[in-house]
Amino acid sequence: MPRHRPPSQRPHKLCPACGRPFAWRKRWEKVWDAVRWCSDACRRRGAGAG
Repeated sequence: MPRHRPPSQRPHKLCPACGRPFAWRKRWEKVWDAVRWCSDACRRRGAGAG
């Protein structure tokens, strides 16, 4: 990912648990393809709870 992208141009995904969009974060830079959940709470709930 190129440096210094404004937040509106960063990639987004939809959380399978709550359905809300969440944006790329610096700490997810190396694992962005594997990130599925927007939060630990949604990860614990799972995909069918939303």
